[in-house]
Amino acid sequence: MNLTLNRDEVRAANKKLAREKRRGFLAWWRNLRELREESMKFPGARGWRGRGTGQAVAVEPSVEVMGTTVQVCGLWPFAAGSVSPLVGVPLGLHLLRRFPVCADPISYFLADLIANPSMFIMGRPGLGKSSLIRRILAVYEAWGYLPLVLGDLKPDHVDLIRAQDGLVVEVGPGRNAVNPLDRGPLTSLVEQLPDDERRKALEDLRQFQRSSAMALLQQAGRRPLTPNEETIVARSLRVVSQTLDREPVFPDLLELMESRHEEIVKAADAYNQPEDVYRSRTQHLRDVLQKLGPDGPFGDIFSRQTSVPIALDRPFAFDLSSIEQGDKDLQAAVQVTCWAYGSAAVSAARRLARAGVIPERHHVLVMDEMWRMFKSDPKLVHFVDDLSRLNRTIGNAQIMCTHTMSDLKLSTAEDTEVAWGLVERAGMLVLGGLAQKEMGNLATVFALSKTEEDMITSWSADATVDPETGQAANPPGMGHFLLKIGKKPGTPLRTVLTNVEREVNDTNRSWEQAAAHFRKMRAMALRDTAAEGEEAA
Repeated sequence: MNLTLNRDEVRAANKKLAREKRRGFLAWWRNLRELREESMKFPGARGWRGRGTGQAVAVEPSVEVMGTTVQVCGLWPFAAGSVSPLVGVPLGLHLLRRFPVCADPISYFLADLIANPSMFIMGRPGLGKSSLIRRILAVYEAWGYLPLVLGDLKPDHVDLIRAQDGLVVEVGPGRNAVNPLDRGPLTSLVEQLPDDERRKALEDLRQFQRSSAMALLQQAGRRPLTPNEETIVARSLRVVSQTLDREPVFPDLLELMESRHEEIVKAADAYNQPEDVYRSRTQHLRDVLQKLGPDGPFGDIFSRQTSVPIALDRPFAFDLSSIEQGDKDLQAAVQVTCWAYGSAAVSAARRLARAGVIPERHHVLVMDEMWRMFKSDPKLVHFVDDLSRLNRTIGNAQIMCTHTMSDLKLSTAEDTEVAWGLVERAGMLVLGGLAQKEMGNLATVFALSKTEEDMITSWSADATVDPETGQAANPPGMGHFLLKIGKKPGTPLRTVLTNVEREVNDTNRSWEQAAAHFRKMRAMALRDTAAEGEEAA
């Protein structure tokens, strides 16, 4: 059946349809106006919208060109450097393009930009290496990564650690002691681990203990230990650990050897041999242990229990500034001990955290002034190499610092190769001012371009004096660094310190009184010169 509308019904239906269309159009228009008003609050791709707001009429596209490999081969590698990702600690501004440069070993490692969380910083003294390290440590503490400065010789980082409410332990003659055989404050908690994990943790701690003891005996004895002497030391450590209910000390090892313990006699391969054979094979070790004892030249620093245990729940630093700068042997010995002690404690903490015994924490280990240790005994580079390899497996970052590659050029080619390997394996390399002869193999290993080499050498120039004011300007390389990630083009940057940082970045405080006297005398000389000029006029 067909339905037919009359004329009035058709007219009424058309009016209703028109009203619905008008109502929909008005709603659409109101919505459009609201969206337009909302969009006016934010700039578009060409700037702020509206009259007088500076909107660009047109955006000119970048020029694109194409060329063959023969034509454009000179543009690679890009000598001006590459754009670094905005990941990590803000280190400063790009020297050429002024954009922020962010980088640090932990953030780059977590972002899969580097293979291991380590950084090696190198540059001449007084150009800001320590300031760069303090910038990273300051931000790390805010992010929950705890700084561990395992041997501050100047000191450079003590003020920052105190400002972070950390613990600073002063080590030196007549001050706190650090036991080289101490496996750390968390050793007792290792017993709570499952059997398999407990065995691995204890073996790690024994390895740190052996490395620390042998490195210190080697450094104090001024020669490498023979294979037989290494066996004697390892066996002695095992015996005293099983017989004592406390951490052993060097006098315990000396007493064990003097008593001709059966295990030590076997280790010396002097069983059923005359007493002279045993004494000759242990004579060097006993002499060195006496040197490290309370009556030796090092005092009781290494012959008693650790005075203040390392803190792993807040920032921590060993302050070694009380040791005389001329006593290189004692400085190196304390550095060895503090680095091994801190690494052992962190290793134990990592395993305990994985088992849920203690909260998980990540640490960044700072190893500064490495040249002092290598200058005292080049063979200690093997000890540092062992520590660096162990630290990469326990979930912590590492920052190492020295002046130049010349510091790592040791007495033998083998030792030099091991020292240079510390730099080559670093996840990221930061270079300050260096002379051409101080670069070593950096140009080949990290593919430094000619522009990058010229930039680094220009930063090594000395400060100049303004002839008008007579005031010395900052060195041209102050705060300037080149960030290298493998063989990629480097990123030149300039570190910019905030006012808050300046309070903990003054490493010349020992010269404050002399500097104040110098400024006073200079002001008097300038005043007298001006007065003489006025009289002559």
